[in-house]
Amino acid sequence: MAYSEDFRKRVLEYMEEGHSWEETRLTFKISNTAISNWRKNYKETGEVKDAPPRRKAYRKLNPEKLMEYIKEHPDAYQKEIGAAFGCSDTAVRKAFKRLGITRKKRPSDIASKKWS
Repeated sequence: MAYSEDFRKRVLEYMEEGHSWEETRLTFKISNTAISNWRKNYKETGEVKDAPPRRKAYRKLNPEKLMEYIKEHPDAYQKEIGAAFGCSDTAVRKAFKRLGITRKKRPSDIASKKWS
């Protein structure tokens, strides 16, 4: 759980009164890292609010682009999709799993063999 702005301000005011890092840490039972981050944020922005949450950066496959590609190429194999996006078929499989999409279970060379 995040600390409230009032609490953060009290901690910074306590330090400004001349108390050491160790006294502040022990008094408020918080880490030096938290105090350091709050001081840095206060010096840069003048506020002690949390930073806004970051947008999720997709490492290899953007879900919107992948869904669009699947709509255009519904019969494409995972290897073909991976080649189109410049990644492996394993990355495509993992993206499908995240999105809840089920696809062909066998690679094309195994599916085409006749089983006796």
